[in-house]
Amino acid sequence: MAHVHEHDENAGAEQRKAIWRTFWILLILTALEFLIAFTLTAGTLKTAIFVGMTIVKAFYIVGEFMHLKHEVKSLIWATLLPCIFVVWLLIALMTEGGSIFDLR
Repeated sequence: MAHVHEHDENAGAEQRKAIWRTFWILLILTALEFLIAFTLTAGTLKTAIFVGMTIVKAFYIVGEFMHLKHEVKSLIWATLLPCIFVVWLLIALMTEGGSIFDLR
């Protein structure tokens, strides 16, 4: 019985370690976002950095908390490809949407 209890403690310790690692990674990314928000002037570079960091955080959260990183590759690609097209659509809408102001 002591062996089972010892295994549970090790598994619990590993889970806590993974949770804290995730916390620190997300905290650092969020702190970088705040630093960029208050130091860079508004523009395409700032927007691109925010979109990129948001995508990185979203994939990390999905991989860790929704356990997607442990799934089969076909499920990961079935989730990833639509996200890539949505990002492409957003970029296209932002670049083309600004052309309405050029008509004036």
